[in-house]
Amino acid sequence: QLQASGGGLVQAGGSLRLSCAASGRTFRNYAVGWFRQAPGKERVFVATISASGGSSNYAGSVKGRFTISRDNAKNTVYLQMNSLKPEDTAVYYCAVRRTSWISSLVNEYDYWGQGTLVTVSS
Repeated sequence: QLQASGGGLVQAGGSLRLSCAASGRTFRNYAVGWFRQAPGKERVFVATISASGGSSNYAGSVKGRFTISRDNAKNTVYLQMNSLKPEDTAVYYCAVRRTSWISSLVNEYDYWGQGTLVTVSS
């Protein structure tokens, strides 16, 4: 199971840190991704991190503002979001891919959390 948390309401320019907590000892073997879905739009890639944490990738729209990290001892992946913009408003989902390698493709992820809402006011 995946549990995403940390969403909320923040003003433009502010910061939030999302967490994705997982159960199970195999979490550390899998890549994890963050995706987001704005109202009326498709779910899109935000960031991904490899099983070891040694590789990561970001969508162009968040590069330089968001940072993905993981603590395998705590079975948790984080998404630090800085310099937030109104266009970052969306439901954010974390997902696990049953391989150690990163991917930006929605359909390459096997398990999904329930999502956490991020609202950025202007």
